[in-house]
Amino acid sequence: MTAPLTGKSAIVAAGAKNLGGLISRTLADDGANVLVHYHSDASAQDAEATAAAVRDAGAKAETFQGDLTVPATVTDLFAAGVDAFGSVDIAVNTTGKVLRKPIVETTEAEYDSMFDINAKAAYFFLKEAGRTVADGGRVVTILTSLLAAFTDGYSTYAGAKSPVEHFTRAAAKEFAGRGISVNSVAPGPMDTPFFYPQETPERVEFHKSQALDGRLTRIEDIAPLVRFLVADGGWITGQTLFANGGYTTR
Repeated sequence: MTAPLTGKSAIVAAGAKNLGGLISRTLADDGANVLVHYHSDASAQDAEATAAAVRDAGAKAETFQGDLTVPATVTDLFAAGVDAFGSVDIAVNTTGKVLRKPIVETTEAEYDSMFDINAKAAYFFLKEAGRTVADGGRVVTILTSLLAAFTDGYSTYAGAKSPVEHFTRAAAKEFAGRGISVNSVAPGPMDTPFFYPQETPERVEFHKSQALDGRLTRIEDIAPLVRFLVADGGWITGQTLFANGGYTTR
């Protein structure tokens, strides 16, 4: 039986490790070629390992390093996908930066960094996806379930992710004529190295207590949902799907 994404090609932003790495490997297992993006030299080895796993699955893989807060770099990323594979059919953006800090202590530099990474990069990723992704393509952005939370400390994180919901809806309308679906996935607090430095042990236990089975969201909970959206869920578009074990709802 032919894998469902055979002949398709994907770009995964921040696709070297953690959730992005699992998404890269999951798409490859379904037959997709993958351009694995990573930001810094510190992730280069992870990017190469993920690319090797993609090739081991029988698909093609390339890596691309760059700062996606620079729109020209996002343009280069999509151009690299076309150069590598001939076309881009799937674009998944998992980039993000977390900060838990009171508003009264947040600096201008922290504010700018959070909005550059979580909102600006996402906007220009959608722009280049709209310019580059083939007709009938699929675009997914990872957001956060804090969009539906009433909590302290995450003003710049949830605040910078929140505009991307509207970016998603606007892009879904604008790209609909070409059959391109555009969605966002909002995980709960994830069991990854990005989460723990922001929280005390007591708050970690509280976050766990708010979801099914008393645990955090795992990357293995999210990758299958992204896979569904890009493989079988093409009739879903313009949506933000909360996947958090009931941590928040709306």
